[in-house]
Amino acid sequence: MTAPRVYLDHNASMPLRPEAHAAMLQALALTANPSSVHAEGRQARKLVEAARRDVALLVGADSARVVFTSGATEAAATLLTPFWTMGRAPLRFSRLYVGATEHPCVLQGGRFAAEDISVLPVRPDGRLDLDALASAMAGHDKEAGLPLVSVQAANNETGVLQPLDELAAATHAAGGILVVDAVQAAGRVALDLTEAAADYLFLSGHKIGGPKGIGAIVSTSDVMMPAPLIRGGGQERGHRGGTENLPGMVGFGAAARAARGELDRAGALRERRDRLEARIADIVPDAAIHSQTADRLPNTIFFTVPGFKAETAQIAFDLSGVALSAGSACSSGKVGRSHVLDAMGWTGEGALRVSFGHQTSDEELQRFCEVLRDIVARRDSRRAA
Repeated sequence: MTAPRVYLDHNASMPLRPEAHAAMLQALALTANPSSVHAEGRQARKLVEAARRDVALLVGADSARVVFTSGATEAAATLLTPFWTMGRAPLRFSRLYVGATEHPCVLQGGRFAAEDISVLPVRPDGRLDLDALASAMAGHDKEAGLPLVSVQAANNETGVLQPLDELAAATHAAGGILVVDAVQAAGRVALDLTEAAADYLFLSGHKIGGPKGIGAIVSTSDVMMPAPLIRGGGQERGHRGGTENLPGMVGFGAAARAARGELDRAGALRERRDRLEARIADIVPDAAIHSQTADRLPNTIFFTVPGFKAETAQIAFDLSGVALSAGSACSSGKVGRSHVLDAMGWTGEGALRVSFGHQTSDEELQRFCEVLRDIVARRDSRRAA
């Protein structure tokens, strides 16, 4: 009998939660448009607003400040624009500042022209260089417009958590706003927008066990908002046109509710990560575990096996029934050199990413270790030949 496969790629996409699956089936049974005013439409609208509340609660926000999108990439493209309004008055941001390790949807700059994007360096541990940000803010030409800064709360490859309070202080001192990619952090570490320094967050449903094709923008207020990317019939209070994705929203809400209930178990997840890192170091004494000294997500390990291409190792794991990543899964299935490692100044081989969740069993992690041991044995045998 073929052994069941082991899935250790939660940062690419977490398995659909049973709660989300059940909620989506309920929503799929409804035929009405949530914008319709009849009883059927009101029933669908009730589910949308319940989902909006659940997403808001996950990040400590007001549900009125949640705008659903088709995903995090659309959310980023909506927020990363020079054109905003404050009330009814136009407001312009002249330059976008992003970290060098950001997800491609942020590095691409949204609706900013390429010449209006500045990429800020990171330290070897993956944290943004605060001095570089302060220098950029001090040199920003305020007469041309305001600065917009966008960073990840947690990196999708290394799991590194950024010091948002310090980043926001430097940004706000220059009159700018801070947009935070909370895709990987949400549901894994506590986020509270009522206390956080971020002005805007964006989220993705499938990263927390919801369906693919749904995301959200969450703001501290709606006084200042970006020009809509998708205009239409006025859905989402005019911030995002198009008929609401009822099953997606409802599944996202159910996943957010379940993820919020797991936040108090983050310490246990971190302990499992640390134990697994110790086992990796035992199996591969010369392994490099990246960003190990930085504050990181409790479920993520990014490591290099010297003398073994990450892409080759990933294939070997896959053939042995273990799914993990060689970096990010955000480039249409392409496997290549990690821009995150490059930005951190790493010149060695690429890295493998293990990312798991509370649902991952100890037996699955044991299977990963067994396959890793076999792969390293083959490497060592080749070296000795």
